[in-house]
Amino acid sequence: MSATVSPLAPKSYPDMPSIRGVRMATAAAGIKYKNRTDVLLMAFDRPAVVAGVFTKSKCPSAPVDHCRASLGHGVARGVVVNSGNANAFTGKKGKEATALTAKSAAAALGCDENEIYLASTGVIGEPLDATKFSGVLGDMATGATGDFWLEAAKAIMTTDTYPKVATRTAEIGGIKVTINGIAKGAGMIAPDMATMLSFVVTDADIAARALQGLLSAGVEPSFNAITVDSDTSTSDTLLLFATGAASADGQKTVETADDPALSGFKLALNDLLMDLALQVVRDGEGARKMVEITVTGAESDAAAKKIALSIANSPLVKTAVAGEDANWGRIVMAVGKSGEMADRDRLAIWFGDVRVAVGGERDPAYSEDATTAVMQKQDIPVRVDIGLGEGKATVWTCDLTKEYVAINGDYRS
Repeated sequence: MSATVSPLAPKSYPDMPSIRGVRMATAAAGIKYKNRTDVLLMAFDRPAVVAGVFTKSKCPSAPVDHCRASLGHGVARGVVVNSGNANAFTGKKGKEATALTAKSAAAALGCDENEIYLASTGVIGEPLDATKFSGVLGDMATGATGDFWLEAAKAIMTTDTYPKVATRTAEIGGIKVTINGIAKGAGMIAPDMATMLSFVVTDADIAARALQGLLSAGVEPSFNAITVDSDTSTSDTLLLFATGAASADGQKTVETADDPALSGFKLALNDLLMDLALQVVRDGEGARKMVEITVTGAESDAAAKKIALSIANSPLVKTAVAGEDANWGRIVMAVGKSGEMADRDRLAIWFGDVRVAVGGERDPAYSEDATTAVMQKQDIPVRVDIGLGEGKATVWTCDLTKEYVAINGDYRS
């Protein structure tokens, strides 16, 4: 965990209400970090409906394998998360560590092992000594409380400089429901179907198929539209749980994601996912600026997103932003290398409201002073019009600073 909090951090945290049906506890097991919590237990009083999306990495961690296998059963009674060790590329030992953790948590909560979900974050390739925390899960289950969201977010941090929390309310059939979420992530962020780690819980009563549909759609414009360094983690896990407690207020179970009763809930969930995703970008390792990149006029939305990510992932673009240099030539380079259709002579580029290039050349009214003023801000919007079609997409990234190299050069030491 970095000593200095990101300058892009939220100025305050929302009051996180309790969600009926879920309780949490944290512990300091000394997995990697001294004098801080590094294990989180989420306990569901009754079986909760669960949906999940995971990394597309071909080298997934042992906990990701465990979650994928459990997801088919569709219900959850507990989640155990540790930071400091990813339990990835750990072979047979990794599988044994997940088995021990699931067994210990199942015993603590009185449920089956396939009702336990696991996530680990930290160093890849180091065996995880699950005995460090398996013995405390019983006490954690007993002491777990509903009013613990910010502490839960702190326990799953690695190189994060601040905990990431968000809360929203919505109505389903006139019944108020609440959604809370926590996330962690700062480096190795180029999500591909999920984010580093994120856990979202609602007291709504929603069937598994509908919940999965909502989550799979919700990650595309949020977590799958952010990048810190173009690297997809082995451990990416995003889990969404519905405790169903709102049924006691008369909320009827929603069976399908396209049910009109879910329209308000869907907006609230998508807003919460976007909030958490942008908090991850704003905590990008060493980040001093956030960049919003919008591409319009591409052949398709998919093409626009690919071009936008080509710009967002370019080390040359990101270092120019760090140096407050309005070097729009690097944007042209990134558009050209994306592999998508582009016409050099139709390109137009804006930094903020300042158009710097049009018709394939520098804008005749280009002002270095006006452009520099945009680059000196913390939040920098960049827009590129390809001039070919109707496709559009927006992605978010941060600058690339010397601090990023320092954090990652020293990560294992």
